[in-house]
Amino acid sequence: MILLQTNKISKSFAAELILSNISIEVKFGERVALVGRNGAGKSTLLKIIAGAMSADSGEVIIPRDRTIGYLPQNATLNSEKGIYDELLTVFSPLIAMEKKLRGMEEQMADPGRFSNGKDYDQLLKTYDALQADYKSSGGYTYQSDIRSVLNGLNFGGFPDTTPVSNLSGGQKTQLALGKLLLIKPDLLILDEPTNHLDIETLTWLEGYLQHYAGSVLVVSHDRYFLDKVATKVYEVANHSVRKYTGNYSRYLDLRAAEYEIAMKNYEKQQKEITRLEDFVQKNIVRASTTKRAQSRRKQLERMEVMEKPRGDEKSASFSFIIEKQSGRDVLAAADLSVGYASGSAMISGLNFHITRGERVALVGPNGIGKSTLLKSIAGGSTLLSGEIRLGSHVTIGYYDQEQTRLTSEKTVLNELWDDYPLKPENEIRNVLGGFLFSGDDVSKLVSQLSGGEKARVMLAKLMMRHDNLLILDEPTNHLDLDSKEVLEAALTDYSGTILFVSHDRYFINNIATRVLELSRAGITEYLGDYDYYIDKKAENLQIAELDAQSAPVQEQADEPAAGRKQFLKDKEQKKKKRQLVRSIEQLEADISRLEEIIDKNEQSLLTPEVFNDTQKARQVQEQIERDKETLGRQMEKWEEAQLSLDEFPE
Repeated sequence: MILLQTNKISKSFAAELILSNISIEVKFGERVALVGRNGAGKSTLLKIIAGAMSADSGEVIIPRDRTIGYLPQNATLNSEKGIYDELLTVFSPLIAMEKKLRGMEEQMADPGRFSNGKDYDQLLKTYDALQADYKSSGGYTYQSDIRSVLNGLNFGGFPDTTPVSNLSGGQKTQLALGKLLLIKPDLLILDEPTNHLDIETLTWLEGYLQHYAGSVLVVSHDRYFLDKVATKVYEVANHSVRKYTGNYSRYLDLRAAEYEIAMKNYEKQQKEITRLEDFVQKNIVRASTTKRAQSRRKQLERMEVMEKPRGDEKSASFSFIIEKQSGRDVLAAADLSVGYASGSAMISGLNFHITRGERVALVGPNGIGKSTLLKSIAGGSTLLSGEIRLGSHVTIGYYDQEQTRLTSEKTVLNELWDDYPLKPENEIRNVLGGFLFSGDDVSKLVSQLSGGEKARVMLAKLMMRHDNLLILDEPTNHLDLDSKEVLEAALTDYSGTILFVSHDRYFINNIATRVLELSRAGITEYLGDYDYYIDKKAENLQIAELDAQSAPVQEQADEPAAGRKQFLKDKEQKKKKRQLVRSIEQLEADISRLEEIIDKNEQSLLTPEVFNDTQKARQVQEQIERDKETLGRQMEKWEEAQLSLDEFPE
């Protein structure tokens, strides 16, 4: 059954075309993702479907008996009610039915008030029908549904009477999402629902949507989320859409294969066009071949010329390099307490260290103090007590998720140039060009930029610093999927050290070599990527359950204890082997990429534009030496990992 159709939707703002002849459909039970770059028109299309914006032309078709619910970006709730009572408003009809049922029960408790049996029998029938309606509408489960949503969206620790007005902007958005989930419309339309959610809440939302009884139409830049939830993908690009069946990873595979085939067909046709044009040009004036030339010209005129396949749209292009290598020990934190001077410590007793080349992800629930901890390391403003020791030659580059380090009144050009006034303007413009700011874009005021554009400006400033320790607080916020992939590639090739906070699990998995989980109990270390962190947490939970099930009687304990010990040993061995295999695969990919980069740079030394430019040749040679040093370290790690893997039994 088709729940939603759009028929040739078009929309422009002023003279700028955003959407042209957009036709999509959502069937009942489907979970459909809209993907595309920032500014492609995804949110505009959702607003048109939800009725929050009108289209210039086209129509939205939804069956009359079906309901839709829409959650815009940064949705908010304005209410003086407590959080529980606010969600309770969803069930006002059920509460009214409850009151009616209680009233009928009071009447039934006093049969003598009825003048005859018929009236009493009619009351019983009415009561039975109302009770059946009440049950089928969720009358016996709505309170547990509210509690489930509150717990799932991280409000479990809040008193039920917490006023909605006291919540932060992000928490109000989460509560608005919870209210919409409880309404359970036939079609859920969600615009960036994963913003403001921590990893635990994201996992809960994925599970909820996977089993949602209706349909879902969602825009998200969280690749892990899209892989778990989506069953169909529409790509919004160049004012149009294209459909792909499957989740986000499947979409990437299909799009790559489609592009490769289309490009081969395009190139084949271009060769044929060139061949025909050459024939016409050479033979049109010769009497003996003019008829054949005219025939070829007609063939050219009749030919439907293919457009060059899309897929080579301009992407951001940048890399992070370091000015000077740090010592082996980069950062050590001893007995830290962090928070703000106006209040008590958010978290205390933190101890950890980071060595050169590590990429450490800091994870934990919202509000635990992750950003506060990063601020204390980057600037010390939130450090209440304890000691932070930086290693020799360590310089810090800090990415602030709140974007407070940008000046609203400055232009994009001056935001960078004022920090590096001695650099020529064309060099600053070239840097900004790598971050997709060109032409008049560099004259825009920072205050006029979108969140994604501000993020690219901050990354540009960070790139120019050449620090050897990057502290990144939610660097993927506001970035579209393409920009996230470029950032990942730049950080993968970075030869310094990284400490970062992110809720993007795909990003964590690609970047992290170690995970630090922040909780009220302190810091727990996991020596691996995000997948290893999740596996290890699940294993620890399983061990705790085994401990709880152990028999307390000593004479019965020996055999179960031995079995449990062997189970844990085998499980740990398997985990270590999987971790080693993943580590070797990543190292091999890094080694291959470094070898390609070194070879490319060595080839460039032979080109006139490099060897005739002494400064450029020196820079390229220095980069080659740095890459070779990194390659050597990666080769050593690979050899060590391979030897360790060989020690495992088959």
